[in-house]
Amino acid sequence: MLQAVVQVPMFSEGPAPWPVAAVAPGSWLVLSAGCTAEQAGLFVASLATRIDVASPGGRDEVVDALLAEELLIVAGGLQLSDTSAGTVIVPGCCCGLEDWREWTRVLIDGSPWLGHDPGPEIEVIGEDVRVWQDGGPNRERGRWAEQRVDLPCRAFPQLLLGVQRDLFGFLNALAGWAKQTGLGPRGAALVERVDQHFAITAPLELPAD
Repeated sequence: MLQAVVQVPMFSEGPAPWPVAAVAPGSWLVLSAGCTAEQAGLFVASLATRIDVASPGGRDEVVDALLAEELLIVAGGLQLSDTSAGTVIVPGCCCGLEDWREWTRVLIDGSPWLGHDPGPEIEVIGEDVRVWQDGGPNRERGRWAEQRVDLPCRAFPQLLLGVQRDLFGFLNALAGWAKQTGLGPRGAALVERVDQHFAITAPLELPAD
């Protein structure tokens, strides 16, 4: 299972001027059509931790600041799970959800940069893709030495298309949150910016079979 995730930040001054899901900092928020309004609000609050908001810092000021940003980024990426083995590979530190499409190049160019501490890495071995939680030079000795998930190369494109479907569904959940929050035109503009900056609905270019 491959899923788009965002790492919940530590909110130093409270998360946002709207209700958010009660999720521990450092946890992973999975983005999909099934996200509640509070989870969508948590996503927007996570985006807002990286920007400056004009006083008084209310709902409209936060959203206006997001709309004014040249680049929206958020800690996260793609999370790969082997449900039968109970193994989960999560993005490394400093990896961002905005780069999730880098995974489409794995079968052509090898592993993209997926963060550090630990440093996830992807390698193609024959007809399989192997994803390590820590693919660095100390893998054999490190804490994550055996933490990996294998999957057939032929399954990889469909997994990525599944991620895009989940993100498309999340846009609908985000639009529902914006309407419920009373953002009006600001809400529609925010959904459009999230789509643009996280490259959600644009066609997904995948290697040919």
